[in-house]
Amino acid sequence: MTTPIHPTWNLCKDDTSNKVYQKFCRDTIGSLLYLTTSNPDILLSVCLCARFQLDPKESHLTVVKRIFRCLKGTTNLDSLYKKSQDYKLVDLCDVDYVGDKIERKSTIENC
Repeated sequence: MTTPIHPTWNLCKDDTSNKVYQKFCRDTIGSLLYLTTSNPDILLSVCLCARFQLDPKESHLTVVKRIFRCLKGTTNLDSLYKKSQDYKLVDLCDVDYVGDKIERKSTIENC
């Protein structure tokens, strides 16, 4: 997988799919949260999945599995920070006020 979550997928609270084992879902999301320290590109997707830990459904578990498949395809990538005198910190911010269809809160991505 090239992206952790498909752009057209919408996770929702009242899903009609079957329930999954809550402890398994919490454990896998916890593992993904740990991995966000070295792979910050999955942070938004993992946090979206973490919202549904109380009552996880099969559709939520499908997204979690997709994140793992995305990570499996990036095992050969590393982060490299070179020491430099002319270091410049650049900040990029993307704000979306309608992306959260569940609670209608603003979502912010930083780079």
